[in-house]
Amino acid sequence: MTFTRRTLLLGALAAPALISTPLRAQVMSTRSNVSSFQMQDWRDHFDGLGKGAILADLTSRALHFWGADGQTYRLYPSSIPMTEELTRRGYTEIVRKSDAPDWRPTADMLRRDPTLPKYVPPGPECPLGTRAMYLSWPAYIIHGTHDTRKIGRPSSSGCVGLYNEHVEELYELAPIGTQVRLL
Repeated sequence: MTFTRRTLLLGALAAPALISTPLRAQVMSTRSNVSSFQMQDWRDHFDGLGKGAILADLTSRALHFWGADGQTYRLYPSSIPMTEELTRRGYTEIVRKSDAPDWRPTADMLRRDPTLPKYVPPGPECPLGTRAMYLSWPAYIIHGTHDTRKIGRPSSSGCVGLYNEHVEELYELAPIGTQVRLL
């Protein structure tokens, strides 16, 4: 059989019809759900912007930021807590920031994994990455990570993790007092 441009084109056009209907529906639904990241409207979650607003959408594994000016908007992929027991939902705010965080595991973390180090100084081994924004809830932090495999996965002990370059940008945009909602 000789292949010409015409036969290749006709074959390519006919290929979708040759796929069984259930398989085609599965392929089509997969294509239409490339990413679950969707822009959100801050008004659906906050009464006003104040100093700014952060929505950590744990279902879609995305963090949304709106600046106080109403014009600044950022959307970042994030890591989320490993289990529902480690997850806290609700409203809080940024109460402290660190541009070179150090880390100490909580008592619960040490109970779950006694091999954890008792202290990690700032630097490439620190699980908090290059920046950390501490929330009013004890031990809950929006922070960076040097382990980029964690982003987009349930991998934290309650915190929301971002790529270091994203947390560095957010750190500059979100002042202390920025309202936060974990949804």
